[in-house]
Amino acid sequence: MPQSSFYDAGLLRQIATNLFYGWGYNFYRAENMLRADDQTVRTKAAWLLGTAMTSVSKAETDYRREFLPAPSRAKPFPDPEAVASAQKLERLSREIGALEGFIHQLPVPENDRMTQRYRLEAPTLKTLVDHDLLLVGQCETLRSMVHEQNGAAILKIADELDTGVNAIRETLRQRENVLHTSA
Repeated sequence: MPQSSFYDAGLLRQIATNLFYGWGYNFYRAENMLRADDQTVRTKAAWLLGTAMTSVSKAETDYRREFLPAPSRAKPFPDPEAVASAQKLERLSREIGALEGFIHQLPVPENDRMTQRYRLEAPTLKTLVDHDLLLVGQCETLRSMVHEQNGAAILKIADELDTGVNAIRETLRQRENVLHTSA
């Protein structure tokens, strides 16, 4: 029986290596591990924000149920302050959700020859790690502040939560700048 190319380890290794390089993958390169870690970290940060958004959304629903009852003959119009507070909770929930969506679509450095002319991938990914550490810490702080809180409690710390949302937004902007500048 003639030697089949399906059993020629040297040829198969060469074919696989060419394919992997074409796909932008190289076994055990630090860049590959850092890129995978970056994607995992961003997924976890988005999960933390999703959990925070769920908490705020639930608190808003409960707040509306408690403070904005159905209109009655005695009180046909809702309390304007309660409406404003419910809207504040709704806005906070939307902003957190927008940040979660933004994190999901964040890019990682491309692994192509054109990008490599302008930026070294490993140092760029290591810089992103610093931003991701800050991002995850901010997301967890936000999540822990709203976790299992009712609407009234969240409204009391609304200014601090707005500061947190803005801090996360700024960290994401700085992270994006890392990918748009050459190293």
